[in-house]
Amino acid sequence: MKAIAYHPDYNKYDLGTDHPLIGNKPQKVIDMLKSRHLINEFDVITPSIATDEDILRVHSEKYLNQIKRLSENGGMLSFDTPAPKGIYQCAALAAGGTIACCAKLLDSYTVTVNPLAGFHHASKSHSSGFCFFNDIAIGIEYLRAHHHLKKFLIIDLDVHHGNGTQDIYFRDPSVVNLSIHQDGRTLYPGTGAMEKIGDDDGTGYTINLPLPPGTGSNAYLYAFDELVPKITTAFQPDIILYQSGVDTHHSDPLADIMLTYEVYYHIATKIKQLSESTCNKLAVLLGGGYNNSTCITAYENIFNGLLHKSTYVTEPDPFKNDNIDVVKKDVNQLKEILQSYWSFT
Repeated sequence: MKAIAYHPDYNKYDLGTDHPLIGNKPQKVIDMLKSRHLINEFDVITPSIATDEDILRVHSEKYLNQIKRLSENGGMLSFDTPAPKGIYQCAALAAGGTIACCAKLLDSYTVTVNPLAGFHHASKSHSSGFCFFNDIAIGIEYLRAHHHLKKFLIIDLDVHHGNGTQDIYFRDPSVVNLSIHQDGRTLYPGTGAMEKIGDDDGTGYTINLPLPPGTGSNAYLYAFDELVPKITTAFQPDIILYQSGVDTHHSDPLADIMLTYEVYYHIATKIKQLSESTCNKLAVLLGGGYNNSTCITAYENIFNGLLHKSTYVTEPDPFKNDNIDVVKKDVNQLKEILQSYWSFT
């Protein structure tokens, strides 16, 4: 069985008309699923707001109170993240959606989707990058507390590195946090170097592959295939959380990885197959995407991949001269860094 979380108030997560975040993206996702006759493949579940107890498993009380205060009258959380009036309720509802998706995976569901999710820049006591609460970590800690799961795999494919998630789990060997993103030397938030592999008992469980601008579709798929299947199979997670940002698309105004629509179909298909061969529990968190129309088409291909559909949206590749040689070199360098912790043979 499959489920998607949705609440009309999701669309109130709107940071302003001049802000790149698309406020009505969750509704656009639902509309797309209806128009493509895919919505009937999912049970639609209505999430509740994450409780203070849920949030405080991840964030500090001081930080939670800061968000509540900003939510009363509005303000700025950081230089790039306005905090409009009422944002606490919206952000807590988004986190509640991820909790609901994670919980359903312990109740006979194999795939769940939260269209307002993947807020990976939120750390324990600070945030920016349009994020307020780290729903990925909140979902993990809910499962740890209520269902006693022990091994969590995050596959974060948003173009921006998830610095908040990395901060939270940098020393935690129960969480593999695998991120493929644009090189932080060329893009916000400036983190995610491949040498950052965790600390203490968590060394080797933080895995970062920073990619150059202009990576292109073929090189990106090569990198994914060289890393993700082997790590997933070796780790044997109890659950997979897939942060499926589509701001890697060539039309996205904020980044330069230059992927085509087809990549999202193939990646989603591969991740679904990896889930089926390990835990059969996959939470899909629709992350970033800042072109109002093309991001919905990219999400459509993700759904087609998750559902093992034979058809998907295609387009001409506008960037045929991808950086495959550079990416191969980067992948080999990362394998050398991780050779004491993971086998890639």
